[in-house]
Formats: sequence, structure tokens, C-alpha cells
Amino acid sequence: MSFRAPFLVGNVYRPESGSWRLSVRIATGNVANETERRRIGAPPGPVRPVDTPLASRLEKHRSAAWCLPRMPRTGTISAIPASAGAAFLLLFAGTAFAGPPYISDDPQPTDEGHYEIYAYTLGTTTRDDTGGEAGIDFNYGAAPDLQLTAVVPYAYDSEDGAPMHAGLGSVELAAKYRFLHQDDFGLDVAFFPRVFLPSATRGVEQQNASLFLPIWAEKDWDKWSAFGGGGCELNRNGRSRNFCQAGWVLARQILPDLQLGAEIVHQSADTEGGRALTAAGAGITYDLTPNYHLMAYAGPGIQNAAENDRCSWYAAVQFTF
Repeated sequence: MSFRAPFLVGNVYRPESGSWRLSVRIATGNVANETERRRIGAPPGPVRPVDTPLASRLEKHRSAAWCLPRMPRTGTISAIPASAGAAFLLLFAGTAFAGPPYISDDPQPTDEGHYEIYAYTLGTTTRDDTGGEAGIDFNYGAAPDLQLTAVVPYAYDSEDGAPMHAGLGSVELAAKYRFLHQDDFGLDVAFFPRVFLPSATRGVEQQNASLFLPIWAEKDWDKWSAFGGGGCELNRNGRSRNFCQAGWVLARQILPDLQLGAEIVHQSADTEGGRALTAAGAGITYDLTPNYHLMAYAGPGIQNAAENDRCSWYAAVQFTF
């Protein structure tokens, strides 16, 4: 799905490339698949899916900033009304949070016939309010190199001096198709279009449909992984305007069960009279078992942070089977 989320989330081990991504997770127990088994010298065993990016949900949060005591809501949270922060939040949440826990996504699809499900929460604060969401990010490997995604969020938006709004947010539907592979091309490359439906709750997230059209690429070597890319979102309604976003993540597998990463993201203005934003963040992924993973991400806004994103965060439990 699409992300749309801040930075504190981590990614998981990618069996196809034999390397880990920039987030941190916990994994124990049986090895997830044959590639990973060969990597650590474990005996053959049944193939089990490894977790995939949360891209969709993190994408709902397009900007991030170091968390400060309650500041205005996150401009990138899906529960936020049309604004640079709101658009960023949609991207962040759209598992979102390269794959989760980052805002940027990766080109790795869920293994064919397997599932990756994220129970997540994310948010952003700005000068005038705080917004966020919690929900389920569902991913299914429908065919080789093809992943289908659906994200269902419960969003909220709390603006200073106004009542808090909460309810069903912008549901996201997406499909990721990897059309180039590292073994042949030197990079994994995928197209991951995402459709964001109008929010079912007034005052929470966007009230119109939008379409995000990104391309994501990844290169793995040794214990390192670099991935990112970007695209543009068609979102013309009222004061909203089309905008583009780009980001990149560098991650390293620190321990067999732990991965850390850093990210930088830039997004153009998404409203009339709005401002562009640039944000940075750090993510961690920890594998509790081959089927249960913990992820977290957080970071501050760098450019126009007061208006768009003073601080963004993301946390999730991932189930793979």
C-alpha cells in the first residue's frame, strides 16, 4: 500500500537480495526462507514469508520532524485536512511508513501466496495542530513480483483551540509491480501506484480522491541496503494542488535481528500558497520471530517545519505468513 508515514519505523530482511533494510526489527526462531537460511548457514527448511515495506501507511505522512511537546498537528497525517502536512501524512500512513517504517518505499513485493499485515500508529505535529491515525495495512503477494495492498485507517486531527475530529480516514488501495531485478539489471525497480479514497469523516484527512504514482528502486550489498525514489500525486480539489515527493534511505543490518536506517525526504507544496518541506528521520526494525516484527520511526522537519512538520513518528507490529 502507500505510506504515508513518518520516520521511526524499520524495515525487514529481504530474502530476494540476501540483505537487510534500513529499519530495525526483531526476529527469532526458524529462518524465514531458503535464501536467509543459506546466508546464515542454517539447514534447509520450509519457505516462510519475510515482512515487506509499510510504504503505504508511511506515505500518508510526507514530512517529519523531531517530536516536540504537543505542537500543531502533523501536516502529513491522514487525519489532517488538505495541507502540506495532510498530504505528507497520507503518504506516510499509506503503508506506508520504503517500506515501513520509512516514508520512502522499496521495490520489494510481498512473496507470492504470502501475507504481510501491519498494525500501526503514526502522527505528525505542526505549529497549530497534531494529527495521526491507527489502522491495518494489508499486503498480499498475488503473483510473482506483484503485491496488492489495502490500508484502512482510523484518523484524528486535533487543531489548537478547536474540537478534535476522529473517524474512518482515507482508505488506500494499491498495487506494486517489480519489473527489474538486481540479478539482471543491478537494481530492483518497481511501480507502486496508490489510490486514496475520500475520507469517510469530515474534518479528518482529505475529502477528495487522489492518485500517487511513484517509482522505487533498491540496491543491496553486504549488510547495507539503499532504496528510495519518488513520484507525483494528482490531488486537485479546492485549495489542494498536485505535488511531487522524493526520498532515499540508507540502512544497515547491525545484528541478525536488528536493522537501523536513516532517511531524507522532500516534497513540493501541496496547497495554494503552501510551502515545500524537507524532513529527515531514523528507523529501526527488530525481528521477534520469523513471523512477528517490531518497527519504529521518528524524525524532525528541516524545511518549513513549523508549518508542515515539526515532528513525525511511526510504530507498528508486523505479521508475516
